[in-house]
Amino acid sequence: MGQAGWKGFCLSLFDYKTEKYVVAKNKKVGLLYRLLQLSILLYLVVWVFVVKKSYQDVDTSLQSAVVTKVKGVAYTNTSELGERLWDVADYVIPPQGDNVFVVITNLIVTTNQRQGTCAEYEGVPDGLCSQDYDCHAGESVIAGNGVKTGRCLRVGNSTRGTCEIFAWCPVETQSLPTEPLLKGAEDFTIYIKNFIRFPKFNFSKANVQEDKNFLKSCRFSPKNLYCPIFRLGSVIRWAGSNFQDIAMKGGVIAINIEWDCDLDKAASECNPRYYFSRLDNTHVKSVSSGYNFRFARYYRDSAGVEFRTLIKAYGIRFDVIVNGKAGKFSIIPTIINLGSGVALMGAGAFFCDLVLIYIIKKREFYRDKKYEEVSRSLKPARQRGVRPGRSPCCWRNEGSCPSRPAPPVSGEAPTGQGREGSTLEAEAKAAEPGQLEEELLEEQPQALPSRSHWKGNGSVCSQFPELARSGLLKNVKVNAEQLQTLQTVET
Repeated sequence: MGQAGWKGFCLSLFDYKTEKYVVAKNKKVGLLYRLLQLSILLYLVVWVFVVKKSYQDVDTSLQSAVVTKVKGVAYTNTSELGERLWDVADYVIPPQGDNVFVVITNLIVTTNQRQGTCAEYEGVPDGLCSQDYDCHAGESVIAGNGVKTGRCLRVGNSTRGTCEIFAWCPVETQSLPTEPLLKGAEDFTIYIKNFIRFPKFNFSKANVQEDKNFLKSCRFSPKNLYCPIFRLGSVIRWAGSNFQDIAMKGGVIAINIEWDCDLDKAASECNPRYYFSRLDNTHVKSVSSGYNFRFARYYRDSAGVEFRTLIKAYGIRFDVIVNGKAGKFSIIPTIINLGSGVALMGAGAFFCDLVLIYIIKKREFYRDKKYEEVSRSLKPARQRGVRPGRSPCCWRNEGSCPSRPAPPVSGEAPTGQGREGSTLEAEAKAAEPGQLEEELLEEQPQALPSRSHWKGNGSVCSQFPELARSGLLKNVKVNAEQLQTLQTVET
């Protein structure tokens, strides 16, 4: 970059850009602009402030504690267990009253199991054999019940059998009852007590009304939100399932408690909302569908030998999930969202500018009106060589300025405009070349705008935009040649 380039770059640092406002009388673009403004305003007011409440400071760091209790009894009479009464200590696991608990609804019971040797269950593929060498001693049965002893046990003349194992014998039976064991669990009640706190606003609340007499007789309903005592069958129904179906093989039910608190209102307006859904996959049937687990109860006989009762329990697992947020007015998010709305207004104007200067038919006309570059200010008339009292251009009501008479053709005598011609000659002699160019440049008339308020009334015009430099120089040269020809003819 040369010295002139660096100089131009340094001078450009002191350029100042300012906005130029152009009022475009275009109804289509104007209508588009107003529609964009209205849409942005509706979005800002309705969605941002009314629906989303973006003028509030929000706390989502909810602190929560859940306490659960199940109540109810059930009576059963089976061949394995005989007559039995089931209470909370029997069918609720774990008993601590956590936010996750299981209510047992069905059982497979294997009684009097003792450690010894017996045949593996036929339904275990790794336990099948035809010879003793198929059962490697000391090897665990994959997905089985014990450790292989090295013998293959066959029944009668059968060529296929099962490996002998060391395990709790007899092994677990796989027969499932035809109906739920605890079918009366549908009428059990679940008490869910929830405490919450929003630390940012130091706001705490619970989902229960502290009135013992009220809690003894109430049941939850959409109109009674502060009685969190739910009938188990109703919870299953609200989750979209049937109790008898889910009680056979078990399932997982989610109880969602949602707190959405507007702390600009009274604390009584902050109420819990309950949602119920089934989480385990009920659409695809598989061997692992439902919910089950195993546990055992151990005993000793009179000889001191240990034995146990193995129970495979099918039950309904309840997950209590708590979430929520609290909001309160704050000036900072309000200003931020208002600023975003103003920025969107500017985006609407930018879009309309694109339509105006790039898309519509008269785009070139509007583009010329919108963008203008001003390199220097125009000189006063006296400094440009114009005589005092003489205007560069004069517009009248219906015409333009009278033009200078054309010089006569070579060999032709001057017309009766001798006085005017002599005046023109004297001006040409008296004026220096630079003054002549500037005066002729200023006397070049511009095309008059077609609007009515530009029509002259005999007064002097104001300053006009500069013409293209190449056209001006051409006109200056032509007029200079005409004046020289005029001087030659008169001589």
